[in-house]
Amino acid sequence: MMISSRGRYCLRVMTDLAEHQGEGYIPMKDVAKRQGFSLKYMEKLLPVLVKTNIVEGLQGKTGGYRLTRKPEEYTLGEILRLTEGSLAPVACLECGAVPCDRAAECRTLPVWTELDRIVNQYLDSVTVADLLKIGMPQDNRCP
Repeated sequence: MMISSRGRYCLRVMTDLAEHQGEGYIPMKDVAKRQGFSLKYMEKLLPVLVKTNIVEGLQGKTGGYRLTRKPEEYTLGEILRLTEGSLAPVACLECGAVPCDRAAECRTLPVWTELDRIVNQYLDSVTVADLLKIGMPQDNRCP
């Protein structure tokens, strides 16, 4: 499973809005500048978050965006399922998938089922508020 840039950027937007929530409505251009991505890309992300009532927007000179709930009420799982659709590691575990003919004899299905459970449980246990507490990550990329 790989999280798309859309999912990663939505988490960054949510974290930015949480970090600046005391400032009222935050202009889209301010978030884009702080996060280092284009205003054009922000214009694609924010409508999805507004449509699903994750954030609310206000038009006009003093407008912008803000969270509709407290940062601790948003889980990463909720946001990523919204942006990614599914976090399932294999197609047969996606919501609404046609049952696989081999499910009864598939020796790997228990592994994928447990991985799916662990990933979802973990992402549902981490909130946007938790992201504000986490220190700067180490560079853990493979050589």
